[in-house]
Amino acid sequence: MVSWLARGILLLSGFITSWFIAKDEPTFGGVQMAVGLLLLALIVFVIAFWPTQWFRHRKQN
Repeated sequence: MVSWLARGILLLSGFITSWFIAKDEPTFGGVQMAVGLLLLALIVFVIAFWPTQWFRHRKQN
């Protein structure tokens, strides 16, 4: 399951990186890793802060 998540993040980061850098460039792997880390940080941010909205809404009902 974790490998699917990692594969999906790397696939998405490779797609985003290919918009800006050609796959033949020697720095493609490094930039892909940086974009992947940014995507992972975004996912963790959403998971960490989104549930506060869910719980706040549930307490009002």
